[in-house]
Amino acid sequence: MHKDFDINIDHISKTEGHADLEIRVREGVVEDVKLKISENKRFYTQAIRNKVFNGVPQLVSRICGTCSIAHLTCSTEAVEKALKIQPSEQTMLLRKLTMYGMMIRDHAMHLYFFVMPDILNKDSVLEFDANERKWVEDAFAVKGAGNNLSKLIAGRAVHATYEQIGYFSSIPKKDDIKKMIEELKSVRQKTIDLVDFLFNCNFNFERKTNFVALCTNDFSFLEGKIKSADGNVIEEEDYWDYLNRVVIPYSQATGFTFQGKEYMVGASARLALNKDALHKETKKDLSKYINIFPSYNVYHNNLAQAIEILHSIDHSIEILETAEFKDEPRPEIKMKAGKGIGVVEAPRGTLYHMIDLDDNGKIRYGNFVIPTAQNQIKMENDIRELVPKIIDKNKHEIQHEIEKLIRAYDPCMSCASHFLKIKWK
Repeated sequence: MHKDFDINIDHISKTEGHADLEIRVREGVVEDVKLKISENKRFYTQAIRNKVFNGVPQLVSRICGTCSIAHLTCSTEAVEKALKIQPSEQTMLLRKLTMYGMMIRDHAMHLYFFVMPDILNKDSVLEFDANERKWVEDAFAVKGAGNNLSKLIAGRAVHATYEQIGYFSSIPKKDDIKKMIEELKSVRQKTIDLVDFLFNCNFNFERKTNFVALCTNDFSFLEGKIKSADGNVIEEEDYWDYLNRVVIPYSQATGFTFQGKEYMVGASARLALNKDALHKETKKDLSKYINIFPSYNVYHNNLAQAIEILHSIDHSIEILETAEFKDEPRPEIKMKAGKGIGVVEAPRGTLYHMIDLDDNGKIRYGNFVIPTAQNQIKMENDIRELVPKIIDKNKHEIQHEIEKLIRAYDPCMSCASHFLKIKWK
């Protein structure tokens, strides 16, 4: 129906941060697609130079409020490795709980408030009717549990204060742990309901891709080997050797390829490459849903996130019920020059931080690789293939289908920078 048109989308809605999209179609052929991340550059790699090492994790956590804990944890790991600091077993358990709290609240925000309105054909949760009220109540309960877990373990849900280099400055009290366990158990069935809801969604867009993710023995988003669907097994410190930085002249974010080709990071990649490591209770109750992975349907990234919420709940309950937390001495820090690499799985995918310290413990150089920047090239290519499939739809439908596809990646434009109004011409 539409053979010649231009699409200009200013500020893609229901994503973290801002991005614009331009599409040019002539004679029914997509001639050009430009996904433009339009956040202002904030120069974090320059801002950390000459800063003392122990202040850097808190500084870089300000890259993003939504997943600040991921940046905090990744940077902390990088500093620890540069200074040869080995965190205690207790510190690693607390760090896992910190990551789980972030995953629960972050995934819940995306799935309930950004994705569910698409599925229910509503503009936002404010339009949900009485029959859909359950989902709003569930949203606040599940997200609230994630917030409270982060507060208990890390001090705050956003820009946490307890996680330090090599230790936690505060240990949770037994009575508070007991309450937290009960709250996590109370939202478990709500999360299973969410998984089933997303499993029954009929959204579909498939395009084969190479998945890349940090794979751990307990699906804790911390410490492991980076694997790819095409067979690579990579040590964390070697990840940069496999990446190619791609300058995108019309975007404020740098794109990346993996060994010269597009790839995808995020929940779908983690489920595709590491699903056997999910918690036993999660696998028992969600086997039907887990079995569809690996999946090339981009929309199954939403389903994968919901599965990760349940895993985060189940493993958190196990840790809180079995661990005995006690005050520990702070690790001794011996100042020396060195380079450290931190790699964690942020909500949207593999996050890489590199810092280089001088003899005085000040940053000489830093480098960050953000999940959304890694997905940018694939997102753009997906749009290029989607438009011809929907070209006979009306203008509003084309717009909405593009929005849904981008939202399935749960992109964080604020992090990637180093929603939709369309102008039809």
